[in-house]
Amino acid sequence: MMTHDEALEAIRRAEDPLGAAVAVLAEGFEHYSWVGIYLVEGDDLVLGPWQGPEATEHTRIPVGQGVCGAAAASGQTEIVDDVNADPRYLACFPSTRSEIVVPIAQNGRVVGEIDIDSDRPAAFGDEDRAFLEQVAELLAPDLHH
Repeated sequence: MMTHDEALEAIRRAEDPLGAAVAVLAEGFEHYSWVGIYLVEGDDLVLGPWQGPEATEHTRIPVGQGVCGAAAASGQTEIVDDVNADPRYLACFPSTRSEIVVPIAQNGRVVGEIDIDSDRPAAFGDEDRAFLEQVAELLAPDLHH
């Protein structure tokens, strides 16, 4: 397991911060079972780099749809402790129990987001939120539109 500081440092130093972020988050944190970064293109979220046991069929999500779309529309981090109890959840994997979605913003506009699923219920807390919001800030300059 990595510390949050080690992870931030690894992303900061990487030539490809988006790819590095996905790898560091997926490999460094046991309860992050699937990690992907979506990029905003027009009215859609389009899947960029990701890492996990399998691909998601949701490679393009309209802004406003699902938990990912809600976070992109609101600009607020969304934490879902039990995906089966959240009607907005777009099911990717039967094993997923909880999810966190952290918007990546430039000048107040959402340009992408970090989407992490966990096989554990209620896997994400305030520490994850604070850490992943720092990751999002690091990545923001690398998302060009």
